[in-house]
Amino acid sequence: MKNKKSQEAQTHPSRCPDNSAFKQQKLPAWKPQLTITTVLSSFFVTGVFCLSVGVCLVLSANSVREIQINYSDECSDCSKLRENSSNWNNECYCSVDFMLKEDMLGDVFMYYGLQNFYQNHRRYVISRSNEQLLGRDVNIQKSYCAPFTTYRNGTPMAPCGAIANSIFNDTIDLFYNLNSSVIQVPLLKTGNSWWTDKNVKFRNPKSHNLSSAFAGTARPPYWQKPVYLLDEEDERNNGYINDDFIVWMRVSAFSTFRNLYRRVSHTKQFADGLPAGNYTFHISYKAISSLSQNIGIVLKDLGQVYHEVVQVLAYKTKNPFSSYHSFNHIFHPACTL
Repeated sequence: MKNKKSQEAQTHPSRCPDNSAFKQQKLPAWKPQLTITTVLSSFFVTGVFCLSVGVCLVLSANSVREIQINYSDECSDCSKLRENSSNWNNECYCSVDFMLKEDMLGDVFMYYGLQNFYQNHRRYVISRSNEQLLGRDVNIQKSYCAPFTTYRNGTPMAPCGAIANSIFNDTIDLFYNLNSSVIQVPLLKTGNSWWTDKNVKFRNPKSHNLSSAFAGTARPPYWQKPVYLLDEEDERNNGYINDDFIVWMRVSAFSTFRNLYRRVSHTKQFADGLPAGNYTFHISYKAISSLSQNIGIVLKDLGQVYHEVVQVLAYKTKNPFSSYHSFNHIFHPACTL
């Protein structure tokens, strides 16, 4: 009987691990002895580190120079024009003058901001087709884009969804008034979106040209031009990879937010930033007809300078994203083509 068991043991391999320090869990280890002195010392060092970081952040925040310029009055005529829904497609221009008392050196960024615009509404935030934004041929009827999927004649919208339809479409230009001459400040339209968005999440349909790639589709109802003509000056900044479009499609978790709009190009008189002097904003004013707008400018200087254009939306009635009923009311136009 014993011989039989020994024979079976010899035929079956042993399951015991190798007699090594690693497999036998006998590696040398450092086991610190926690005493009052070591614990208090470690807490003190950690506290000093956190305190120093906090002091640096506070000093950096306190060094911010902010200049706010409200130009609601300058654009009041445009705001009144938008109160009539029949004028939603008519362009309206306004301008505002302001002065920089000091040079704004470094990188200069221009932002637009919205207040009381609830992009985090449960139906708004999903009203898009990620597959479509990747340039794929998909059936948007099965997406969450409704009611912005197709027109009554069956033509699909490109891009679909409420997020794309409500894109910020004001055009803002900056001019530098030097003596008797007016110089347009060069602004960069590209390079303003996240790298992952530009190179991973958004793609144009594969075709030899964009007009043929988007053949058989139509622009969203509130757009004035098709998606393949968003930037008529730069062919590489059109379609779904347009920077302004990509920036807008990254929705905010809060009702008050700012999105990067432009960056000042460091050329000619603006090689070091914005010199002190008189400036003028020229705004092509566009807005959702159910909203009245209070628009202002915020200038910030934080080591490298942030130049922000803030647009504050004050709703005439209740927030269009505050309820299911108002969402349907604001974002369900009579779509015809």
